[in-house]
Amino acid sequence: MTPETLPESARLKIELMFDGVRWSESLGAAAEHAFPNFYPYRFSPEEQRETGRDKATIPYLMTLSDETLIRVKGTAGAPWQVVGDREQGYRLRHDDGRDLAIDFAPLPAWMQATTDDGLPLAQAGVSLHGDMAVINIAPGCEFFLHRGDEGDSLRCTFCAYGAPNERVKHYDQRIGESALSPRAVARMQQALAAALAEGGVRHLYLVGGSMSDWDQEGARFVELARAVQAVNDHRVPVACGSGALPDARLDELHGEGLVDQVCFNLEVWSEALFARVCPGKERFVGYGNWLRALEQAVTRFGAGNVYTAMVAGIELEPEHGMDWEQAAALAVRGAGDLCARGAIPVYSLYWPTGGRDHPDYFSRLLHYFEALNLGYARIRREQGVRISERFLTHRAAYMQLECDIDRAEASHV
Repeated sequence: MTPETLPESARLKIELMFDGVRWSESLGAAAEHAFPNFYPYRFSPEEQRETGRDKATIPYLMTLSDETLIRVKGTAGAPWQVVGDREQGYRLRHDDGRDLAIDFAPLPAWMQATTDDGLPLAQAGVSLHGDMAVINIAPGCEFFLHRGDEGDSLRCTFCAYGAPNERVKHYDQRIGESALSPRAVARMQQALAAALAEGGVRHLYLVGGSMSDWDQEGARFVELARAVQAVNDHRVPVACGSGALPDARLDELHGEGLVDQVCFNLEVWSEALFARVCPGKERFVGYGNWLRALEQAVTRFGAGNVYTAMVAGIELEPEHGMDWEQAAALAVRGAGDLCARGAIPVYSLYWPTGGRDHPDYFSRLLHYFEALNLGYARIRREQGVRISERFLTHRAAYMQLECDIDRAEASHV
């Protein structure tokens, strides 16, 4: 690759993220042994006539021969399709003749077991993204319940995951209280112990729904980290994926050695955009405090151990009034500023809700995402920034490109 182009693995990853794969019997058969997708494949009217079905379970993650991880997006009419079987191996074929060896992230044996009280371990609050185990036993986000001056929800505008629903009851989560359910903690610990014993987990990521009191959110993550380390015993690195936290909670997490990295998700760059996209974060914490919390985390955890997840593409929503060049330029400026502060951003592709019917929608988003990743790669080279494999690897980054780009560049040094 050259500094002006993406490496082949990243280009292919983008292509599959946008194009997806169409239905095939091989794709359906793979779901019988692969980690299942959270979104079913939805058949087109023509496919419904051929199969007599309206939807089907498909695998969640595919891997290329170089271990590049890609989320499986089911798309009727896509130029890619899966062929082959588990015994002979799966291949990914394009209508233009390209033919690639692939595999699917397997459903681990531990997920098919149960807790001591009979709950499937797969429902105990531990999920997998490649070689990363994500821990979440308090998913309900309080920002969904608070209202702004115009009566709108203060949730982040891109988010539907954190809505307080039946999952809150499932984990005995009490909205407004930081304390975790002892039963949920015990179940999670059993699942985590089983996952670590089976092997393949190289790093842990702690997440949960936001609280309007950032000190109480910090208390929850301290409790969660202690519960995780009671099982992990520092065998694999742990990252805290909370909201921004006040100094005293940072001191607890660092002073007790509970986590190795922190990731306070700013989501977007610029105070104005932050206030519009993340109204709850702005109301209860504030943009300035968020940046300060990232900087304070660097003083404790050190360079290379402080991160912030960013939503790549939210700027293209019509209400923000930006074309893709302006959006990419803003995001790249933010990447440079954050890296200079010691906070390393990681960009996950977002599918905007507006403009989907516009003929150039995918083209604009594709140009934006490529420009952002090329500009950010240049910044990492210039500032000597690398994403630590203790935090995120190419074997876990299924919607991000940074690890794929860094790995390709390292191989050419």
